[in-house]
This record gives sequence, structure tokens and C-alpha cells, in this order.
Amino acid sequence: MSQGLRSGQVARAAGVNVQTLRYYERRGLLAKPRRSNGGHRLYDQDAVVALRVIKAAQRLGFTLEEVAELLETGRHRHGRPAAGLQRRAAAKLAEVEARIADLTTIRTALAAAVEAGCDELTVCASRSCCPIPFTDPAEPGGRRPGRPVGPVGERRRASAPTAP
Repeated sequence: MSQGLRSGQVARAAGVNVQTLRYYERRGLLAKPRRSNGGHRLYDQDAVVALRVIKAAQRLGFTLEEVAELLETGRHRHGRPAAGLQRRAAAKLAEVEARIADLTTIRTALAAAVEAGCDELTVCASRSCCPIPFTDPAEPGGRRPGRPVGPVGERRRASAPTAP
């Protein structure tokens, strides 16, 4: 390797496109590369590693802002163990587990709707056996999927003001 890797070579080696490479560079996730006499960007092999790390962190659910913070922490550790990765990974894990719980609730409600033969939302909602939650189960008075909600008309009459 003479002077370094050009943008296309780095992008191919890291499995990203050149626009992604330049975007990460603009965001400060990658160091600005040196330039050839002809003005071409020249990267070292560390840029390939950094791109792979960024993409791996994204696949783990970290946002680009979170990736930037992790990279910045690593740059300033000065021989000390990088602080924060364990804490941030644990927080991300808790976030993922909460999303899985939410998706499980949604899956249960959708499966119940399919099993109940719900084909039209308003018709289903008017039946006492409707499995679709019309309130957030976490709210006071909320219900879990599969527990019946009274007919829509009854709920509207109960909460609607009466005309004089």
C-alpha cells in the first residue's frame, strides 16, 4: 500500500457505500483523512476498523449519537479502561427488553384479533369479545389484550354530554 486507501476502497472493505463514509466523516465519527497531492482522500486501515465498529454498534441498537459518545470515550481513555461501555450496553439491553415486551403485547393482541376473525375495526370494537385494546393497559382503567371492552356506542354515550 503506497499512500493509503481511497474512499471507495475503504467503503468496500467496510461494507458501506462512499456516501456513508463521508457522512460519518462529517458527523465526526471518523477522523478527517489526509489528502493526496491530487486532493483525493487517503485513509489508513484504522478507518476500515472504525467503520466496522460503527456499523456493529448500530446493529446492536445504538444511535449514531450514542456511537459518537462511545468513540469519544475510547479516544480519551489515555491507557485507562474505557468507561461507559458496560453501563451503556446494560441500558441498551434494558431498552431492547422493554421493546420486546411491548412487541409481545402487540403480537398477543394481533393474534387474538386474527383468531377472533376481526375483519373490520368498528364492527369488532362493538363486540364484547373484541380482543383489541382501545386504551393503554398501563393507564389507569386500561385493559390487557383479550379482556372485553364494552360496545363502542355505550362508551360514547357514557362520556358524551347530553343534549338539552
